Amino acid sequence: MTYIPAPEHSVELDPACTPQTIEERSFAIIDEEMPPPRPFEGLLWQVARRCVHTLGDTEIVHDLCLSQTALEAGVNALLAGCTVYTDTRMAAAGLPLRRLTPLGVTVTPIMALPGLDALARAKKTTRSRAGLESLAAQMQGHIMVIGNAPTALLGLLDVLEQGAPPPALIVGMPVGFVNAAQSKELLRRTAWPHFTLLGRKGGSAVAAACVNALADIALARRGLTQAAAL
Repeated sequence: MTYIPAPEHSVELDPACTPQTIEERSFAIIDEEMPPPRPFEGLLWQVARRCVHTLGDTEIVHDLCLSQTALEAGVNALLAGCTVYTDTRMAAAGLPLRRLTPLGVTVTPIMALPGLDALARAKKTTRSRAGLESLAAQMQGHIMVIGNAPTALLGLLDVLEQGAPPPALIVGMPVGFVNAAQSKELLRRTAWPHFTLLGRKGGSAVAAACVNALADIALARRGLTQAAAL
């Protein structure tokens, strides 16, 4: 007996094929699927939409915690040429220089700090948490991005509660099943400017997406665009 496969419907491809047109088309689709009224509007929608785009999930907007105060704090820090500290090299890789260099912003992965292995062993903790503790006196005016390790976010909250000068903005979006949701809920309850995504979802990519959205806003305020910054 010869097997004859059932006919399949044709697959219609979207004509968008360049990075810019793909991103523009993606944002248009998100806007169409999430018409007003939305949980966020204006500049906050730009941040939320980029998070949706990064994770490919429109439902996350209901778990995003974003505020205009945090947005302005982050944009002003970028305009001042701050350092963006990330808990992983992966998060740092998600922050393209074409956005940040024109603003005078530098990116430093905490994992790249010198002597971190020895410090973590001495403190009997993770490298990310040890790195956060070592930065306690240097965070003020800068942006802390945590997309992977709940221990890093918990460590950051600990040093802040102990009186360390707070950063301009905390982007706390660790992902996972152990203390990720709990650490983000603790962040949500603080008064420090922050962006977070409640629950288990998160990750380095979406944490970096928040900073990229803020960088686009900062570039626009300086009269630049990504294209002009290249």
